[in-house]
Formats: sequence, structure tokens, C-alpha cells
Amino acid sequence: MAVFRKDPCGIICLIITYAAVLYADYVVVQWLILPTMAMSISGYFHAVAFNLIVVLLISSHVRAVTADPGIVPLPAAAIDFSDMRVGAIPKSILSQDGESWSICQKCEAYRPPRAHHCRICRRCIRKMDHHCPWINNCVGEFNQKFFIQFLFYVGLAAIYSIVLVILCWTTASNRHIKLAEQNAKVRAHTIVLIVESILFGLFVCAIGCDQVSAILEDETAVEQVKRVNGVRPQQNRSRKELLREVFGRGSRLCWLCPFSSGRFPSITPPPFTQDV
Repeated sequence: MAVFRKDPCGIICLIITYAAVLYADYVVVQWLILPTMAMSISGYFHAVAFNLIVVLLISSHVRAVTADPGIVPLPAAAIDFSDMRVGAIPKSILSQDGESWSICQKCEAYRPPRAHHCRICRRCIRKMDHHCPWINNCVGEFNQKFFIQFLFYVGLAAIYSIVLVILCWTTASNRHIKLAEQNAKVRAHTIVLIVESILFGLFVCAIGCDQVSAILEDETAVEQVKRVNGVRPQQNRSRKELLREVFGRGSRLCWLCPFSSGRFPSITPPPFTQDV
């Protein structure tokens, strides 16, 4: 399990996230559904459906926050890299499975391919995409699934909120329920909810598209920045295989389930093939 990071920006973003989600749920139920659809089948349905989305949203967010993104463990004994420049210490070393592990001078340890150092986490992360303050954690090999689930449910909640605003105000008009005249707070809460839904909806849509694109191209955001001469590395795997690498090889219905087990293989330092 990842260690909670005392990053001020990350903590503030966590507070904003949960405040926005709980506020949206409060407005939808208290100020939209209850005044217009109370004691009706449609009212019960929308209340249960929206709260189900909220539960899935919070669950996926908690998993993304608490899951190990792929932290590369430090060696049991410190390795002295002071002689690396004169060739006494190799800059890379092969593990038993043939992977070429490189040196991270900040961690003072070897790291596997596609692992990068995060200055906030202060550790190397396997297949690191970026450090996201909204989950106060890195998005890496083992929690990218939960991060994308979180983005999906935020976008779904935003769309559903706008649909419910239109539906509830239409229902109130048909039933001659003058919401705005009965309570001015209804209009104020509705406006704030719409603005919040649009802003967060567009935000997660943009990030979600970037995440899916990175998966299908098999290139993380860090690797895009560090790409040499703008040449994209060739990958011969199918899109289905790349998606399964992130979401798992189970049923596709489980891809959006934050309660399914994530990818948490054991990570051990490389068995050195030569004395260092």
C-alpha cells in the first residue's frame, strides 16, 4: 500500500474532490429530486442511480490514492555509485529475466525499464505516467486502472447531474411547481451544480482521453517528454492486449469495477549478474 504523502497541494486537492462530490450529491437529492419527484418511482430510481455512481467514484478514488503505483523497492544494502564514472560500476545491469536495469542516482539504486523518479514521492515508480495531486499519488503501473475509473465516474456523474437538472426543472414546470419562487436557494444551488459539472466534466474528459491514448500508444506522459528526436517507439502489440495489461485479463465488465483486484505483483530488486 502506498504511503500517504504530506504534500500540501495533494491534500488540498483531496479536500476539494470530496467536497465537490458530496456537494453535488446533496444538491441532486435535496434540492432537485425531493422537491420534484418525491415518493415516485422515477425519484427513487434517479436517487439510487446517482448515489451508486458516487459510491463507485469514491471507491475508485480511494483505490487510486491508497494503491501502490509501482514503487521500486530499495536494495537491502546501500550501493556505492561513486566509482560509476570511471567504469567500476556499470550504468546498467541485466536481471535474470533479461531486463536492463538502470541507475537512479537520486534513489541510489537500480530500477527496471520504464521506471522514473518522482520528485514528490521521492522514489522511482514503475511505468510512471505522472504525479497527480487529485489523488495525491503517482499514476503508475499498478494504479492506473483505478485512476481511469475515477475519471470515468466523475465524467458520468457530471453528465448525469446536468441531465437531472433539466429533467427536474421540466418535471416541476409540468406539475406547476415553482421551485425558484418557493426557494431562491434552489436556483443558486442549481447554477453552482451546472458550473461544477461542466468544469469537472471537461477536465476529466481531457485527462481521460490522454490516458487512453497513452495506453494504446504504449507510451507514458514521462516517456513522451523524454522521447529522443521526437521518434515514437514502435510497438507490435494489439490494442486489446495493451488495454488488458492495464485493466486486467478478466471480463470487460470488471474493467470499470473498483472492487476487483488490481495488479499488485511482487517487486524485488534485480538479482545482480555481476559484482558491483
